[in-house]
Amino acid sequence: MRVAVGSKNPAKINAVKDAFIDYPYYEIVSIDAESGVSDQPMSDEETIKGAVNRAIQAAERAEADIGIGLEGGVQQTPYGLMLCNWGALAVKGMEPIIAGGARIPLPEEIARQLLKGAELGPVMDEYAKKQNVRKNEGAVGIFTNGQINRSEMFTHVMKLLAGQYEYQRGQKEKTV
Repeated sequence: MRVAVGSKNPAKINAVKDAFIDYPYYEIVSIDAESGVSDQPMSDEETIKGAVNRAIQAAERAEADIGIGLEGGVQQTPYGLMLCNWGALAVKGMEPIIAGGARIPLPEEIARQLLKGAELGPVMDEYAKKQNVRKNEGAVGIFTNGQINRSEMFTHVMKLLAGQYEYQRGQKEKTV
């Protein structure tokens, strides 16, 4: 089975590898796939759409059995601007499977910048005085004091996707 990840971001690729570790017969490849949404998704809907677009594009362009799209974004709530992350798994002939993950509120100083149009990645680099936070621990790693990093956050989403996929495959096999 060929699995294509619609990103070159190491945090996302590692999450896919971690989720499929028990499936050594899965070949995992990564390609640059466009999300088709803004660089900083500002809602669950936009973040889901980006994940679905990446998954479909990854499967098609890599001629893969499974396409994976992982997208980070934010969602405004009564409790502040929340970090959100969504994933999609696309297989030809099926509706994409989606799953969402952990949420934490962003500090007001970060939220203000995003609401003015900034993108989280560069804002976090400046805030943390580091480079490529999005490819490493992510905002979640900074704001959880390293308790969970971006790859682990996406691994959780990937396990939800892989589990749903395996369940649906099992159900389909029962009906055949």
